[in-house]
Amino acid sequence: MSTSTLTYPRRRAAVWGRVADFVELTKPRIAALELLTVLVGACIASSGLPGNGWLVLHLLCGTALVAASASALNQLLERHTDGLMRRTADRPLPAGRLMPSEVAWFGAMTGILGVAWLWLGVGPVTAALGMLTWLLYVAVYTPLKTRSSVNTAVGAVAGALPALMGYAALAPVDDVMEHRLLAAMLFLLVFHWQFPHFMAIAWLYRESYAAGGMKMLPVVDPTGRRAGGQAVLSALALIPISLLPTLLMRAGMVYFALALALSVFQLGCAVAFAWQLNDASARRLLRASLVYLPTLMALLLTVPLVYPRL
Repeated sequence: MSTSTLTYPRRRAAVWGRVADFVELTKPRIAALELLTVLVGACIASSGLPGNGWLVLHLLCGTALVAASASALNQLLERHTDGLMRRTADRPLPAGRLMPSEVAWFGAMTGILGVAWLWLGVGPVTAALGMLTWLLYVAVYTPLKTRSSVNTAVGAVAGALPALMGYAALAPVDDVMEHRLLAAMLFLLVFHWQFPHFMAIAWLYRESYAAGGMKMLPVVDPTGRRAGGQAVLSALALIPISLLPTLLMRAGMVYFALALALSVFQLGCAVAFAWQLNDASARRLLRASLVYLPTLMALLLTVPLVYPRL
């Protein structure tokens, strides 16, 4: 049946269905978390709520477009392997709801527009970091997924760079060492968080990843010992990293106690996962990681507002 013969409600449903498919290409939940880290980086760099609201708006819009491009092109490159995996078979491309040419055009346009927006609206350093993030995710991380388990580390770098984009956008002219340490802290925080999160997901979907030829650690090492060890090591590293704002930002004991409790809880879930290596422990670790980062980012977002001077 052609589109012209459809009734108005059906045409409207078809249009909204296509809109929903393009939105799905952008991986909105991941993008929202990235934008949160961008905002936290901006607040840390400006030692409080940024005074230039338009700059922050340009920063978030440009970053969102770059993230949308990277996610769309990632799905374009993985459309065949996505079709082999049950968890991704219903994505717009393998399900046939969108054509590869449409997604390629969408990914190219959002990427170009996003980098240009960042360059003109924010600055060349932030735009360069955005381009680096895009390149690592699309050109390195995506093809590595079928070649080496190192892909997770590369993906973690790409996932942590948006925090530096936020910092670079509002970094003070007299960028003192204390500020640079804060930027490094934020990067390492997001970087290490991704390993417990990804190891839990990789274990839960290990059979699906194996069917798609993805070289995740639980596929390369079916015993799960390496995945469990990586989750524990990164969760352990997050404890001192998450507590650094107590010194660098004079965050106070309330932040210290909450950050410590969050980090110890996630470490406990990681240890339980490494010890038991079953789906139940992996789900607990996944839930803990999904609570950990947004909560800690929210805490870091409030600290510069309560203690605005470094």
